Amino acid sequence: MRSTFLPLFAVLGAAAILLVGAGLQGVLLPVRGQMEGFATFSIGLLASAYSVGYVAGCFITPRMVRRVGHIRTFGVMAAMAASIILLQLLVISAPAWIILRMVAGLCLAGLMMVIESWLNERATNANRGLVFSVYMVVNLSAVTGGQLLLATSEPEGFRLFVIAGIAIALSLVPISLTRFAAPQPVQQVSIRLVRLYRISPVGLVGAFTVGLANGAWGGLGPIFAHARGLEAGHVALVMSAAVMGGAISQLPVGRLSDRIDRRRVMIGACIAAIAVALTVGSLPFLTGYALIGAILLYGMAIFPLYGLAVAHTNDFLSPEDFVEASSALLMVYGFGAIIGPLLAAEAMSRLGDGALFYYTALVHLLFIGFVLLRMRMRAAPPVEAKDPFRVTDGAISPQGALLDPRGPGDMEAPDEGDPDGTPPAGPDLPPDPSGEDEAKAA
Repeated sequence: MRSTFLPLFAVLGAAAILLVGAGLQGVLLPVRGQMEGFATFSIGLLASAYSVGYVAGCFITPRMVRRVGHIRTFGVMAAMAASIILLQLLVISAPAWIILRMVAGLCLAGLMMVIESWLNERATNANRGLVFSVYMVVNLSAVTGGQLLLATSEPEGFRLFVIAGIAIALSLVPISLTRFAAPQPVQQVSIRLVRLYRISPVGLVGAFTVGLANGAWGGLGPIFAHARGLEAGHVALVMSAAVMGGAISQLPVGRLSDRIDRRRVMIGACIAAIAVALTVGSLPFLTGYALIGAILLYGMAIFPLYGLAVAHTNDFLSPEDFVEASSALLMVYGFGAIIGPLLAAEAMSRLGDGALFYYTALVHLLFIGFVLLRMRMRAAPPVEAKDPFRVTDGAISPQGALLDPRGPGDMEAPDEGDPDGTPPAGPDLPPDPSGEDEAKAA
């Protein structure tokens, strides 16, 4: 155990410090924006801009790592991310915040890709699952801790911005002082969405649905809680309750989906999410700890859905396809997270704060309809043929997918690319001369 995690101590420490700052920033900005009189739609744009930057960062980071290496890339991204949160304190303007939030998303994507590629490099096929499990515990704990820091000071002051900036800057320290060699250049994979839809329509649409709903909740949840009269500390508890609910339910729900048709489990989770959403949205007197408890249940329903979509997709893939599929699903999730906050913000502007939950209920209802349609068109794979649900099905960047012990494991580092810095094409998947892909989708 010690030999496994000693080389990863610096990386996990950097991830923890970084995500404390990122978690605080994510809940602080919507609340402060509302206090500054930003329109609800502008706050939705903050969330969408972050997702735009995150998707872009997944493409830009591999090129940057090939040019200057992991440590320098991490240093540049961390310095920019820390500066951005301080600039948002100095320049309080909705248009400026939207642009800065987009750059922040790009930086965080780069930082997480560096961290996850480092973990993948140090992990072996025998311990990848353990390494990823520890990483996810660090991730959830740090994000939750960062969100709870909102209760330590008034959002209208400057201290919370400074704390977030300090945390992001301090993440440089363990990475810069590590004695272990940096990993090989970040690996890129090809992404073919049409092919993936033919293989698993429910998986691809499910990832998009989760982006639509969870992106709206993550960006506008603090606005909803603040509009319900909650103080900053309770707003932080509301957002943290959703995260902890997802952490509690993900593995039990995933294990249940190993035993029965995963699509039935998805439908059950969506029904639970709809029930809680309609309850919370339609009861304006539901506040305080009652609201926190309801959001805990809401998180238990919504957050396992992405892992279920990944696992359902993997049921129709061979192990060498997992990394490409995971990367594609993450991209589709990102597209949903770009659109979702804008739709939810418009609904809240027209119908009030409860419309956030009416919107997510509608999204989950439409997904139920699509799943029921697909269940009439395609039978579930037999239980013995299904791939077991794993925590790696919740990877948060394409590099995290490489930690999956079911995948190709120790892949060779990519070529350095052309002298002009153009990266080589990602590894292509083997052709399917038998037409099996199309048969599976029938």
